[in-house]
Amino acid sequence: MPRSLARLDGHVSGTSAARGVGCCGVMRLSDLETKLLDSLRDGRLPCAFAFRLASEAGTTPEAIGAEADRLGIRISRCQLGLFGYPAFRRKGFIQQVEEVPGDVAVSLKSSSSDGKIPCAELWRIAIDHGLPRVVVACAAETLQLQITPCQLGCF
Repeated sequence: MPRSLARLDGHVSGTSAARGVGCCGVMRLSDLETKLLDSLRDGRLPCAFAFRLASEAGTTPEAIGAEADRLGIRISRCQLGLFGYPAFRRKGFIQQVEEVPGDVAVSLKSSSSDGKIPCAELWRIAIDHGLPRVVVACAAETLQLQITPCQLGCF
C-alpha cells in the first residue's frame, strides 16, 4: 500500500485520495478504492486483478489504471510478460522466438502502425489464433514491434 494511504478500517487519513468524509474528518474510501487496495500483492496491483476489477465494476481497464495511478499504486505482472516480474531480474520475460507462424505474423503486421501495436490488439490476435497472450507478445518482439499503448495506461 502506498505510504500516503494510512488505511484504518476502510478509512484514509490525510489524503485527498478518498471520497466522502466520515466522522472526525477522516475520509471514507469508495468501494472501488477498497477493492483495488484489497487486490494488491506485494504492494502492487497485478494486471489480471486490474482487469477483473474493471469487469466487476463495469468500467474500462484504463479507468482502473488511472485510479491505481491516482492512488500511487503500480501495476505488476503484465499479462503479456512485459513488466512486473522481479524474479526474472529484468523488467519482463518476453523474448524473441525462433520463428513466427505466417498467419500470426500477418495479423501482427496488419494491426501495427509505424512499428507499434496496441496491447488490446495483441489480446485480440491471441484469441483469434488460440494462443497465450505472452506467446503473441514474444512474436511481436521477434518482429520488432513496440507494444503501446497499454490497456491500463502503464505505457
